[in-house]
Amino acid sequence: MNNWQDEFMAEYRRQQIREEVEQIRLEKLALQSRAYHPGLFARTMFNFANWMISTGKQLRKRYTRSSPMDEMPVAHCSHPPTGSFAQ
Repeated sequence: MNNWQDEFMAEYRRQQIREEVEQIRLEKLALQSRAYHPGLFARTMFNFANWMISTGKQLRKRYTRSSPMDEMPVAHCSHPPTGSFAQ
């Protein structure tokens, strides 16, 4: 009778192990298929990068609309250029 009980307990334990392995497999599968949810730092960096891009586009639009002569300073000098900036 003791032998039968040992076999029964061994089979019961094998069944438990199979169920645990199946549960672990299902949990891994669920974790792999889960959608990505970025953390606070990733969201902040994403929003900051988008802000920089939109600001750059606005600045580019602002300065390409104005004429290039408005942006260039003009100096009227009476002496001729020397050809070297070191003098």
